[in-house]
Amino acid sequence: MGTERTETTRPGVGSELPSLEIPITRTLIVAGAIASRDYQDVHHDAELARRKGSPDIFMNILTTNGLVGRYITDHFGPTAVLRKVAIRLGAPNYPGDTMVLTGRIEELIEELDEGTGTEAGTTTVTTTVTVRVVGANAIGKHVTGTVTLTLPGTAVTLTDEEAS
Repeated sequence: MGTERTETTRPGVGSELPSLEIPITRTLIVAGAIASRDYQDVHHDAELARRKGSPDIFMNILTTNGLVGRYITDHFGPTAVLRKVAIRLGAPNYPGDTMVLTGRIEELIEELDEGTGTEAGTTTVTTTVTVRVVGANAIGKHVTGTVTLTLPGTAVTLTDEEAS
């Protein structure tokens, strides 16, 4: 659109995010369940979980959702705003395993915010990013889904033609 970016550090569509390894500990599972007020016994009582057919306690979806959010904001920074997190659980996360989160940018939309620049001839660009996320452990894919986020405006200088 004829703009010159003053900052070009954002990755493009198809870019892979660095992976994040999260050790799945009994403490993480129980603390996540308590923090999200999920008192189902399968998230804190190993004996009751076994009676219900599980080999051990396992992570709840709210903890997984939080870890996916952390993965995205660790990469894009604390000013990233999560707009939509759409995940689906698969293989359970049991204590002693490691979940490896990976992501790939599927969509990146930049929109000019007319009249928002702090100096004459400038404006800002708001970026909306959709990332496909997968979290895998030793027995398979624990979580799959997408996260849509917005990034704060980046200042751009308009060409002479656009500024008039």
